[in-house]
Amino acid sequence: MLRLLCLLLALTAGELLAQSDAWSVKDLIHQESLSGVYISRDGQKVVWQKRRPAPEKDRFVSDLYLTRLDQEQNGRPLVVQLTRGNDNDYSPLFSATSDTVYFLSSRNKGKQLWAISLYGGAPFAVDSFPNGLSNLQWQNDSTLLLLAQEGKTEYERTLKRKKDDVEVIEDTAHFKPVRLFAYNLKQKTLTRLTDNRFPIQSYAVSFDGRRAVTAHQMSPHAPADGKPAPQYFLWDLETGARQRILQGYQDPGSFRFTSDDGGFYFRATRSSDPEWEGAGISLLYYYELASGETREVPLDHEWGLGGSFVVFGQDVLATLAEGPVNTLAYYLRTEQGWQKRAVEAGERLPHLGLLGVQRAGRKLAYTYSRADRLPSYHIATISLTGKVCLIPEGQEIAQLNPGLAKKPLAKTEVVRWTGALDEEVTGILYYPHDYEEGRRYPLIVGIHGGPSGVDQDRWSDRWAYPHQLIAQRGAFVLKPNYHGSDNHGQAFVESIKGHYYEYELPDILAGIDYLDERGLIDRDSMGVMGWSNGAILTTMLTVQHPDLFKAATPGAGDVNWTSDFGTCQFGVTFDQSYFGGAPWDDRDGQIYNPVYIQKSPLFEMEKVQTPTLIFHGSEDRAVPRDQGWEYYRALQQVGKAPVRFLWFPGQPHGLGKLSHQTRKVEEELRWFDTYLFGTAKPAEEAIKAKSPLMARLNLEKAAADGGRWGIMANKVLLPEVVVAHADSIALGRFEVTQAQFAQYRRRHAYLPTEANHPVTGLSQADIEGYLQWLSEETGDRYRLPTAAEAAALHKAARKAAGSENTLAYWAGYTPTLDEVPALQAKVKEVEGSLLQPAGQHAPSSIGKAKLYDLGGNAAEYYQDADGLKTYGYSAYDFADPAQPAHQSAPAHTGFRVVKVLKP
Repeated sequence: MLRLLCLLLALTAGELLAQSDAWSVKDLIHQESLSGVYISRDGQKVVWQKRRPAPEKDRFVSDLYLTRLDQEQNGRPLVVQLTRGNDNDYSPLFSATSDTVYFLSSRNKGKQLWAISLYGGAPFAVDSFPNGLSNLQWQNDSTLLLLAQEGKTEYERTLKRKKDDVEVIEDTAHFKPVRLFAYNLKQKTLTRLTDNRFPIQSYAVSFDGRRAVTAHQMSPHAPADGKPAPQYFLWDLETGARQRILQGYQDPGSFRFTSDDGGFYFRATRSSDPEWEGAGISLLYYYELASGETREVPLDHEWGLGGSFVVFGQDVLATLAEGPVNTLAYYLRTEQGWQKRAVEAGERLPHLGLLGVQRAGRKLAYTYSRADRLPSYHIATISLTGKVCLIPEGQEIAQLNPGLAKKPLAKTEVVRWTGALDEEVTGILYYPHDYEEGRRYPLIVGIHGGPSGVDQDRWSDRWAYPHQLIAQRGAFVLKPNYHGSDNHGQAFVESIKGHYYEYELPDILAGIDYLDERGLIDRDSMGVMGWSNGAILTTMLTVQHPDLFKAATPGAGDVNWTSDFGTCQFGVTFDQSYFGGAPWDDRDGQIYNPVYIQKSPLFEMEKVQTPTLIFHGSEDRAVPRDQGWEYYRALQQVGKAPVRFLWFPGQPHGLGKLSHQTRKVEEELRWFDTYLFGTAKPAEEAIKAKSPLMARLNLEKAAADGGRWGIMANKVLLPEVVVAHADSIALGRFEVTQAQFAQYRRRHAYLPTEANHPVTGLSQADIEGYLQWLSEETGDRYRLPTAAEAAALHKAARKAAGSENTLAYWAGYTPTLDEVPALQAKVKEVEGSLLQPAGQHAPSSIGKAKLYDLGGNAAEYYQDADGLKTYGYSAYDFADPAQPAHQSAPAHTGFRVVKVLKP
């Protein structure tokens, strides 16, 4: 007996119209995210910024939202959108009274301070700042601090008058300062607070507004060579006096004052080569204002900090490094020093990220995610109980990406194996969506950048690493934390200095062996990908192991270290740290430093046999853009492997445009489909997806017998049903046709040319009889849509009505309500029927299903508690955009079947 596709009986309108279970590239690229959290002083409100896609601008933008913790809506804190549009609104701050939000915006070239009252009204510009402004912080209840330049110099004005746009690289003579200013909101006056010669990069202000600590960049070439080292100053903002502090520390930052203004915490790097700003571990320190002394906070944790820290009063809650996860510890400050307290947060503890704290309060905003769990965002009140700091789950302040909640997520696992130097290496393993134990699957190795990056058990799917889209294709993804990765201790992160490639590649190969020994992967079906340093290692893997991978997709990676030294924006410090010396240093009896050639894959490209897809942005200075050209030209000239090079105009090291991110992922997946999975279809660039030709080809995929729509089973023509949503529902692809109904009622007469027309004008008994007959004939249960399902279908019908068989189609234009009576009167002059054969117009997408004629031709019945009612529109109906409710005449109404498997 014929068995068709299955569905669940219970189904809400939202579920019926849900997107397909399958992940799309758009799902991945268009993810929303949350940042910029600021908690009001009264602890009852949270303002935050949501980053969302703006396709019309081809970029992401950020809007501001308010969460009211003291008000609920549907059992959750009330969330109100404060700003909207295609501008970036960011850096929100509550006023002291918590009734106004001040913020920065890209509006008017980002040179205005903006505000919005929580009592109502639109955002308004508070004041304009011709020289720009950034880094807002409160000095007191009526004064904001900000960073700004001093304005155009005569030198700059002269160049502008001459239309002279020549750039002097690293122009030390015209290296402009950025200074700290105070803006009085009541008087609308701007006052300079510092007279520094060199620009302030970051700062923090004390709670009483009297002191500030500033970090300064000392030359325009410091980002490249680290010289001179940054300088740090403590300012008395009342007198303007300053004192140089924190000498001898590597890259101090994240300054945070204690609430008693006795001092501030900061983090700094400990490495073996601070001269070159070398990678190391982060440690926590405290600077005491009264004594001028700096003390290291005893973390009692060898691997140091693993992320951010926040200050509660004089205490500090710190994230500690634990390799592929993190942990938290609370440090209680006493007169004798600090006492470490364990943190209790249940199974959330290794996966929490600190977002912000209440000023002089105990509320903490945090995010919780895993590699197999989308992020959630919470605010909780922490407490000290004995020797434990408790972080309850608290209240959820926002819900983002609702469309992704029902999509399948790859199972993930923190994996550990023995790598180079006989040391443990960790990683994150993503399983195929359709994983079955005992089977071997393809593997794609996804290598993180840095090299001092780290892959952790937290959500990280994005354009650079589309884990779900790969897992959906039936492959494992391994994200290895090779030697040189952060969060695994100082020895581990520094191990590759002077040994670049020598430990990382064996780590990755050992990870592959580990998965092979577990019986998980097919070694003959492997690919490799990575961005930045991930691309660097990808390239060398294909050089040293030309037969190992079926495909490689490196993005923004180096191949020639001799040129990187001068063209990379941090080339001197990076190359000195990892390779030792400059390219021109005389070494080993040569007039150059041979390490730069020995470590450059460019000089071994003749070994590469792996099909390689290269990505690079035209404005990349982190990995200079011409590295991509050198890479491509070498492989193209050698000719031993297919190569394709995608150049992204105007893009820096990370792709910012939505279109570029989309193209990157689509091309990458197609590359793997072609050379790894073997599933790629020939490109059809001349074919438009929504052309009449494709509509015809798609229509022909519908089941038919002898030109009649439907499936022939046991010599009976049955309606074809299609699944709309996994584990939810299957619906008739078309309305029941004249030919299909005649299988039940043999006396049913119709013109031979109308076999595929929808059957209309039936009684409730006729429809119920057909459904009962169909159920008996197939052994399955069929019914009409429920009211909830019909509501969802009607929503889709209204969307499609403008392009389907309705009164507007026959009018040749979209009529107004007042024109409808005249049109309907004219229609009565037509002798034949306005109904058309099923499938004459483009289908509507309902989840996975393509359903025809929802928006027109014949309206359709659904079963309500008090009888049959209609949804959708017929060829005789006006689809009124201002009136969702509609009831069609029985003569123009048919029905679409729903098939149920479970009772």
